[in-house]
This record gives sequence, structure tokens and C-alpha cells, in this order.
Amino acid sequence: MNRKEMHNLQLVNEYIGRPWVAGGRGPHEFDCWGLFLHVQRMCFGRELPEIPVDATNLRAVLKGFQSHPERQRWEAVAHPHDRFEGDAVLMRQSRYPIHVGVWLGVDGGGVLHCMQGAGVVFQRIEHLTLHGWQVEGIYRFKEVQ
Repeated sequence: MNRKEMHNLQLVNEYIGRPWVAGGRGPHEFDCWGLFLHVQRMCFGRELPEIPVDATNLRAVLKGFQSHPERQRWEAVAHPHDRFEGDAVLMRQSRYPIHVGVWLGVDGGGVLHCMQGAGVVFQRIEHLTLHGWQVEGIYRFKEVQ
């Protein structure tokens, strides 16, 4: 295991079980976007913008994310099996994507995400369905040249 993988494993172990709180930005409590921002900053050195929405209002979340300019800095991964450390995993439980996690290659690979009622969890892609999640897409940050 290389140094980065070891760091990411420590991060996963440190954050598992932290509670979901609407608007939580860490390090002791998160909502899904707060955890995503935190992991992108701590593991990948990316400063991503805040997207101010009420995490308990799913329509506001959907609208806020669909129209935010940050989406332009991420590109869809053509083949979902080509996941890479730090990729965004966009998920849905119904018709619209409303949840995000981050792909980490630790322990064979999985998604670190924070969901209401469970807090921070790390799940393999195939286990997301146990909580009703379907992967809508995988997105990779476009590095600035």
C-alpha cells in the first residue's frame, strides 16, 4: 500500500460513523456535499465551492447542483469500471440524482459518502443498492492545465 492509499484508509477509518447533519461541513458532522468537499480538500488538494442549499429539501438540492458552474469542472467517466481515486459518484434513490460520494481505492475500492440516518459510510458499488442507491454516473475532476 502506497502512502496516499494509507492516508485515504486512515481517513475512511476516522470518518466512518460520523453523523449526517444538514449543512454539516466537518470534521465532526457532515451532509453528503460537506463530506465530499472535505475529502476533496484533505486527500486531493482541491478547493471546491460551497453550493448553498438546504440539504433537507431535495428539490432545492437537485436545482442547486444542476445549475451550478462547478459541474463544468467535472467530466463524465465513459466506462463506469474506469473509476479513479477522487472521482465523484452521483447517486439517486428515485428519478433524480440527489446524492454524491467520493470513490476511494481502499479495501478493494468503494464509495465514501454520508447519508441521512446512517452518517458516514464506506460501501462497495454493489452494496449501495442495499440502501436503495443507484449510481447515476461517475465524474472526474478536470485538472487545470
